[in-house]
Amino acid sequence: MTLVTIIKTFGYPAIIIGTFLEGEVILVLAGLAAHLGYLELPYVIASGFLGTFAGDQLYFHLGKYYSDPVLKRFPRWKSKLSIVKRLIERYRVLFILGFRFTYGLRTVSPFAIGMSRVPVLLYMLLNGVSALAWATLVGGGGYFLGNAMRKFIGDVKYAEIAIMGVLVVAGGVIWIIKIRRDKRKYGKPALRQ
Repeated sequence: MTLVTIIKTFGYPAIIIGTFLEGEVILVLAGLAAHLGYLELPYVIASGFLGTFAGDQLYFHLGKYYSDPVLKRFPRWKSKLSIVKRLIERYRVLFILGFRFTYGLRTVSPFAIGMSRVPVLLYMLLNGVSALAWATLVGGGGYFLGNAMRKFIGDVKYAEIAIMGVLVVAGGVIWIIKIRRDKRKYGKPALRQ
């Protein structure tokens, strides 16, 4: 089974799972795969939307109904909660629309929003708008990255596939290093930032 076959066969489910757990890297790579013709950009965006929307809804509901057990499992979130709570109080709607574009607060934000007084339906609506914008921008960014690569490298398929393979391996190595670092530091790995 070649890398191209794997991408074409498992690409969309991998995007949903990847954006549910992590986010940007998988969606940029998926946008690149769409540019190369292995996936379709509208389905890449839809898959990215589904994954990130579902993940953030889960974290919202964990914050709303299970905040104490979750904070015991992820004690490092406590330091970020006060920052996020202040932002929610001050810029409620804008913060909900923009938190997924901030590094380091992405997971704890929907959790903290769930702990706040934000109504479920309001969060679901704003989360949907933000998830769609994020999936479009990040997936589209990967697509246009492929266009830029083609201008510099030329129309050489094997080079694009090699670059994509290197990016996948590099992303996996970075993710494993992060999990190991979190496990050493906190005793438990974080699912995503």
